[in-house]
Order: sequence, then C-alpha cells, then structure tokens
Amino acid sequence: MHPVLHVVIYSISSFLFLFVVTKIMGKKQIAQLSFLDYVIGISMGSIAAEMATDPERPYYHFFIAMAIYLILDVSLTLLARKGSLLKKFIRGRPLILVEQGKIHYRNLMRSKLDINDLLSLCRAKGYFDLRDVSYVIFETSGEVSVLPSPEALPARSVEVGGTPSSSSLSKDVVVDGKLVEGALDQIGKTREWLLARLGVENEKHVKSIALATYYEDTDEVRVHEK
Repeated sequence: MHPVLHVVIYSISSFLFLFVVTKIMGKKQIAQLSFLDYVIGISMGSIAAEMATDPERPYYHFFIAMAIYLILDVSLTLLARKGSLLKKFIRGRPLILVEQGKIHYRNLMRSKLDINDLLSLCRAKGYFDLRDVSYVIFETSGEVSVLPSPEALPARSVEVGGTPSSSSLSKDVVVDGKLVEGALDQIGKTREWLLARLGVENEKHVKSIALATYYEDTDEVRVHEK
C-alpha cells in the first residue's frame, strides 16, 4: 500500500473508532474532564495518531489498545458508582477553599492553587471582593462553585428605593506571605503603615498571612491567616 494512502485510510479509521468510543464514554469526556478522563483521552489520541502514521505494525494492535483503554474507563466508572471510597480515590473529592469568608489555605495548597489563582477564579464568577463570598468549592472537574454571602445577594438598590453606589476594586496588599509593593503605592500607604495595621513587628511575621486586602471605602484591612 502506498504510504500516503495508508495515512488516509488509517486516519479515517482511527477517527471513526474514536468517535464511537467517545459516544460510549459519554459527554463527561468534554463537560467534566477529570484526571482519569485526561489520561485516557491523551493516551487514546496518541495511539490513534500512531496508528495513522506507523505502517509497520498491524492495525489491529492499535484497535486492541484503544479498546482496552475504553474497557478500563467503563469498568472504573461502574466500580466508582458502587462505592463512595473508590469514587473518591478515582475522581477525587471537592475541596472547600473558602468557608464563611475564611480561606482554607491547606486545601488551597492541596488543590495546587495559590492565592492569585483563587482570586482569579472568583473574579471569573463575577466576585471581585472576598467579602461577597461565603463559600468557594473546588470541584473535581477543576471548576469552582461560589456561594455569595447574604449581603451580596441581589437585593437591588432600585428595588428598595435607593440609588446604586459606585463600585471600587479592593487592593491585595499581602499575597502568600509577601507584601505587594505596587498595591501599597496605589493606595498611597507605606510598609510601616501596613505592618502597624496588621499588628506585626516586621516582615517576617507577614509570612503567616495568606491574604490581606485593603478596602478604601471603609479604610479596613481584612486578613486571612494561613
């Protein structure tokens, strides 16, 4: 067989086989990509690509390898449904990153995230201020679920006869135990002022702080310990 014809035929064959496999595995491969789905997905994709370009090996070897990955995925999924412990081991479990407005720094580290990642995920959900957040849960799919605080629920000022207040961004002056010089410059404060507001003597004690945020509207510094 001509090499080009081989690539065409086996590319189409591997594509059709992966299409069938994806249908069997279900939409979770796209909508809820877990670690297991990721490993199986890239492995099967690699096998399919090698099948299309390697004319030396028998084609059925590649089909067998992909079928084995399919069987493993389906088997582990069925087993996980029968036992919660096995499900937690295979899929993991959700981690509470923020509870009642307090950051769980240990869970944050376990999820391989840092403070900047947490703040970015909250902003992506529309929450620019941690005061507006009661719970942040890191789901097994890699997404975050955010429960707003009661004060942040949509009790609109126009509904109670008031006028909307202007919004202002808070400034994170300490992140992961380090002073943020740029934020201090923006709010016109010094290191000495911040250390005094934090109630610490020197910068060594700042390392125990996960996040400190300055709110200009109330002149408040809110601290989250590690």
